[in-house]
Amino acid sequence: MNSKMCFTVLIERRVGSRLWGVAITSAALLLGLLHAPVVHAGNAYGQAKKVAKDLQDALDAGSTPAKNWARDINGVRHVQVLITGNGSDADMTDLRSKIVSAGGSVHARFPGLKMITATVPAGYLAALAARSDVQSVSPNRATQRTASTLEAITGTLTSNVRTGSTKTSYSGLDGTGISIAVLDSGVMKAHEAFLDGSGNVRVKRNLTMLNTTLASWTTGVDATTSLMPGSSAQTSYLAALANDSNLTQDAYGHGTHVAAVAAGRAKYYSAGTPDTTGIAPNANIYDVKVLNDQGIGTVSDAIEGIQLVIYHAKELNIRVLNLSLAASSTESWQTDPLCAAVRSATAAGITVVVAAGNFGQSPLSPTVYGAVSSPGNDPTVITVGSANFKNTTTRGDDVVNNFSSRGPTRGAFTDAAGVRHVDNLIKPDLVAPGNKIVAAAATKAVTGALTWGSLASQYSTQLVAPLGITQVYRETQMMLSGTSIAAPVVAGAVALMLQANPGLTPPLIKAILQYTAQPLAGYNLLEQGAGYLNVDGAVTLAKVLRTDLANAINAGTLSAGSSMLAAGKVMPPRSSTINGTAFNWSRIAFVGGNNLVSGDALFTKFQPVWDPRISWANGVVRQRDVVYWSGTGIAANTYAKSFTDVALTNQTLLTSGVVSANALAGTSSMFGQTGVFSLTPTLSAWLIGGSGATLGTGLILSEGLILSEGLILSEGLILSEGLILSEGLILSEGLILSEGMILSESVKLGER
Repeated sequence: MNSKMCFTVLIERRVGSRLWGVAITSAALLLGLLHAPVVHAGNAYGQAKKVAKDLQDALDAGSTPAKNWARDINGVRHVQVLITGNGSDADMTDLRSKIVSAGGSVHARFPGLKMITATVPAGYLAALAARSDVQSVSPNRATQRTASTLEAITGTLTSNVRTGSTKTSYSGLDGTGISIAVLDSGVMKAHEAFLDGSGNVRVKRNLTMLNTTLASWTTGVDATTSLMPGSSAQTSYLAALANDSNLTQDAYGHGTHVAAVAAGRAKYYSAGTPDTTGIAPNANIYDVKVLNDQGIGTVSDAIEGIQLVIYHAKELNIRVLNLSLAASSTESWQTDPLCAAVRSATAAGITVVVAAGNFGQSPLSPTVYGAVSSPGNDPTVITVGSANFKNTTTRGDDVVNNFSSRGPTRGAFTDAAGVRHVDNLIKPDLVAPGNKIVAAAATKAVTGALTWGSLASQYSTQLVAPLGITQVYRETQMMLSGTSIAAPVVAGAVALMLQANPGLTPPLIKAILQYTAQPLAGYNLLEQGAGYLNVDGAVTLAKVLRTDLANAINAGTLSAGSSMLAAGKVMPPRSSTINGTAFNWSRIAFVGGNNLVSGDALFTKFQPVWDPRISWANGVVRQRDVVYWSGTGIAANTYAKSFTDVALTNQTLLTSGVVSANALAGTSSMFGQTGVFSLTPTLSAWLIGGSGATLGTGLILSEGLILSEGLILSEGLILSEGLILSEGLILSEGLILSEGMILSESVKLGER
């Protein structure tokens, strides 16, 4: 990492046998649990300054330095930005016209998300931000990739999930009928990993969002068009995105590996090829390429890919979206464009799984807090950290990888009074296996000599050779590490949960995954979230719940406190046995960004926070609803056109019977291991023992006010402020940046 990311004071302490180093400022020696001020639900959106901090800082420097999102055109500095609208016109017609008139261009329009990507003269930004129909302006930052072993260590091979699995056959839940969208560097559909039992290809489409219009930096044009279902424009658009017949669909190799971890199947012909069955080996895959052949992309392309997934989700039953990529961002989850995009996907009923990032260490500190990247900093997504399974199928020796990014989130917004508000949300949500995972490796889809993807080719000695197998076309394998590999493990688990119970909603899925997770000894909430992925427990709990929940919530027929249990079902035992070892579930879930909750009432009674349209964090509670295309010949409630987003003023958030663990966690102290630094196993044991405060009347949002708001870090704690690693340079999921040199994390941080 760049040495500029080093912090001012290095304080070390010993916990058990581990030496911890945490980089903080001298003002942060004491941390306190502060009661949050009363916050109106609409304040953060209505009063925040509109220009992102990294963009504003560059402008304030006098001469905007050259970045991937800034350059001179005919002697005039221009910037490429994502603009989020604040008006009623989802097409942002007047705004687009003014941008072109000012000498800029509109390159991409996302009416479903009320955003556009534009190139504008730097001198026009102030006038742009002053417009009432503009909510925020962000630079178009870069993004980058962030009885198989997996089946055994995740608890997939139990009687509740798959009763048996070999290299050629298996029985039980396998993701059948569920589609997973993978936004990455592409997926090699010709690989044997993506066939079903009958030899049919499960990669249903290969699409590419890579946008040559943005690369040209052309000015004076509005290059967007309406995409009404069934229109010629829509047909032409999809045709332009087609990447199905490309012989090199994943020249980098990251996306193929990610897709195989989530949904690969190991039905290979070569005897020496290992069983690398993924978590959901019969789920369908939709490949949405947003990273180029070097694993690099832009936020705009990622957002366009997310919008495409949202648009077709109901038509294609896309229930899971995996994002093993990230971007640096100084912004709060409330204004960050990637966060806004994934929040819309969640509101549309898509469970979004995101890599936490690989920045848990710095050159001067073995543990760095506050390094979760965008969009993993959004409260509505499932943010996944990485665990090391120590090359065994038993879970007793598993640990959190040192490289795995720790929370809290450090995005921030500055209000109209100039006061800076840092999010400080508790992340990651949980951890999953993400160290030295073997899965499919991409090659060119031609027989003969293997043409490897550049990742496997460049690091063959570290990623391919250690496997010691004969590599055969369509059966090629490699080994990767990173939170970008842990994320698809969880994405596959979500597919199994949805196969078992299609009525689950994204926030309910996250709560189930957390509640059933296994706490790893010695790690706190900011390191492992609620614990280690437990597929057995997650599927077991999913099976006892009603299968009509999502439809009932969407229709508004399920009131707070209504039973969520299926007829004749009761809560299962709160423990699992994996590979002969029994353990208790964590019984911890995060709600509202930084609230810790527990208790059976989370699942026996309907909690309004399980409505995917509701987002709640930092005292902000909003509802985002999908507006669907309608008209003659258009299937009703199928194709997302846009979203409405309003602040809620009166809303039950949690019901009576839910157990709050906020007071149990206590004052946030790194040294005392309390508050957000509480060891997850300790907090879990206390909750299992009956501790915690049971809510008598629930938690109510009354007239836009929340009277108490979770665990808050003292603002004296300066952590990884917005993750400015290299002036907006890509945060790499699966790679680590070191003084400007890109090194494969799989090579550098393949921990033992």
